[in-house]
Amino acid sequence: MKILNFILLFISLNAYTQNTTNSSTNITINSDTSTVIELNNQAFKVRLINPDVTIAKANRALNLAVKLEYTNGIAESFRVKGIGNSYKNSIDSAVENYLNALTYFKKGKNLPGEAKVYNNIGNLYRDIEPNKSLDNFNKSLAIAKKLEIKDLIAGLYLNIGTANQKLKNYSKALSYYKSSLSMFNKLGNKIGVIQSHQNLGVLYFNLRDYTKAEVNLLEALDMAKAEKLNNSAASINLTLSSIHIAQQQFEKAERSIEEGLVYTRMLKDERLEYNYILTSYELENKRKNYFKALGYLQQAYKQDSVRYANNISDKISLLESQHVQLEKQKESELIIARQKYTQTLFLASSIVALLAFFVIFLLVRNVKRSSQTNIELTRLNEEVSKQKDVLDRTNQNLEELIEERTRDLKIKNKKLSEYSSHLSHQIRSPVATLKGLMLLENDKLIDMSEFVEQMGKCVDDLDDKIININENLNNPNRSSFTNDD
Repeated sequence: MKILNFILLFISLNAYTQNTTNSSTNITINSDTSTVIELNNQAFKVRLINPDVTIAKANRALNLAVKLEYTNGIAESFRVKGIGNSYKNSIDSAVENYLNALTYFKKGKNLPGEAKVYNNIGNLYRDIEPNKSLDNFNKSLAIAKKLEIKDLIAGLYLNIGTANQKLKNYSKALSYYKSSLSMFNKLGNKIGVIQSHQNLGVLYFNLRDYTKAEVNLLEALDMAKAEKLNNSAASINLTLSSIHIAQQQFEKAERSIEEGLVYTRMLKDERLEYNYILTSYELENKRKNYFKALGYLQQAYKQDSVRYANNISDKISLLESQHVQLEKQKESELIIARQKYTQTLFLASSIVALLAFFVIFLLVRNVKRSSQTNIELTRLNEEVSKQKDVLDRTNQNLEELIEERTRDLKIKNKKLSEYSSHLSHQIRSPVATLKGLMLLENDKLIDMSEFVEQMGKCVDDLDDKIININENLNNPNRSSFTNDD
């Protein structure tokens, strides 16, 4: 009876200790997951103010979420990090982050998360391939309507309107913008209201209704300044300067450019600064300050060349970071597998220990049953060994699956990044040269023979680049784009 009492005491103490440990662990995990959520929320809120802070906070959230094996936290961290990179025009990094987020959201069966990522991917395609952009927006909208996510629906209306504006479906764009503005006003979403007014201003500018365009843009600008949204203030001033140029209000245009550049340089946004250079060129050309206009045009051409060189450097850095990330991901998967194996082993060991105590008790009670008890112990040990073999095979299958998905992601990332950077560099340079020649010819600053000769060279160069891009896109056997520069 003393031995039986000892075993019962051991079991009750073990159960109490286990429950206490689990309770303490749950409190810590809940606290830590709340930290992940808070960091991601903070990162998202500052995306229009300082994208660098967005990326830094998302990285902190990601590291903590990985330690906690918090799938939804990992997914959201990747998504927010992708948003930060998209505002910094680091498209390759943004694509990588969004694809990782989508993988983890699907793993966690998180439909709202999937909808957000489809919306983010649609925004990446918006200026390059509006039709692909609409495909992703519609995927997101179907989920958002099913789950009645009103903020996301309002944002998607705004983005679908912009995609339609890119396709010059202005009536559709106007309808979506108005619906978006109405929803954001009802929801009290100030950022959404700002973006809706801003997009309406751009639309009315394209329709040459400069009065309505200016009213919407000025309202958006006042709200953006009040909310300290540097990114919005910079882009709104860019559109306002174009409106002022179109109305021959050159001094207003110059003030808008100067103010917008202040915000742009605070953001360190090279792409937006490049657009301001082109707008400054347009302003000086309208003023007939041709020498100054030519200077802006040369500055734009130099920035194109620097951007191309930086893209090559970014690709190399991206490959290195991908390699590091893949190694970390493999390490995380191995840690998770080891932890599961350790837990299983601990459970099996506990069972074996309890059985051992029970066997000792039986041996004291009845020596005659010793042989039968030994056989039972042997069988249990064999079962534990078989469980270990099954776990080993499962770990091997997991590693093979990770490698296969990794290869697929790297191929997709490489194709998309090569297409984006190559297209922007290859086409922009000859087009900028053509525009410069046409302006020189309109103002009779170049001989006709030289004009025709230079136009011919530019057209040949543009034709060669387009043929080269088409060949690379339609030839699956070519792994990268060639450089004709």
